[in-house]
Amino acid sequence: MTFFYDTWVIYRRQLRLALRNPAWVIIGLAQPVLYLALFGPLLKPLAAQIGTANAYTFFVPGLLIQLGLFGALFAGFGLVSEWREGVIEAERVTPANRAALLFGRVLRDLSLLLVQGIVLIALGFAFGMRGSLLGMLLGLVLILLLGGACSAASYALALTLKSEDALAPILNSIALPVLLLAGILLPISIATGAPQWLVTVSDFMPIKYLVNALRELFVGHVFSITTMWGALWVLLLFALGIFYGTRTFRKDNA
Repeated sequence: MTFFYDTWVIYRRQLRLALRNPAWVIIGLAQPVLYLALFGPLLKPLAAQIGTANAYTFFVPGLLIQLGLFGALFAGFGLVSEWREGVIEAERVTPANRAALLFGRVLRDLSLLLVQGIVLIALGFAFGMRGSLLGMLLGLVLILLLGGACSAASYALALTLKSEDALAPILNSIALPVLLLAGILLPISIATGAPQWLVTVSDFMPIKYLVNALRELFVGHVFSITTMWGALWVLLLFALGIFYGTRTFRKDNA
């Protein structure tokens, strides 16, 4: 019970801090909303070419991936500030479970991500998106798993580096290739004119399978092979992220 209580205490504190300064939550949602408003209309004439009847049903899943990926991947910057102010060391000398220090923060990030995801889907409907409600709910679950993996890994990396100057280039070097190669904005395939070498490289990007799975879910294909592959990849990423995070937080010299 100590782990769950400690996790709740950390989660409650982190959530209060986030609600006192909601600017970052709004900023995190602003980018995908701008993509939805400014880039979405450009896809309408290309809907048939990219293999969809509704451009927004195709586009919103990619924006959800972007929201889960970028929103959670950069969560570690806040931890660096807490470490510099002595908050982390103060928490580590208490009897609190070390893993709870991570899980409380990750749960805070997932709570914010859930709200942002619901808002984004609602805006998608306002722009004309149509699809399966069950598929969208399951898609949100996959997004939360992705966000948990990215958040845990980001916190672990931040606790290891303890420097925004070192953390920023590493995260950017991860996020940019994923954004370009995972087909978040446009599908990467021979049918859409992508060169073969680019398609081959993108096939080694796990997030690509998650993007494809979400698009299948949004149109109601819950039990397709594409959906299963996406779910398997995100479960693997979640397990690796949590393992890396808890291992780092439990180190005495972290």
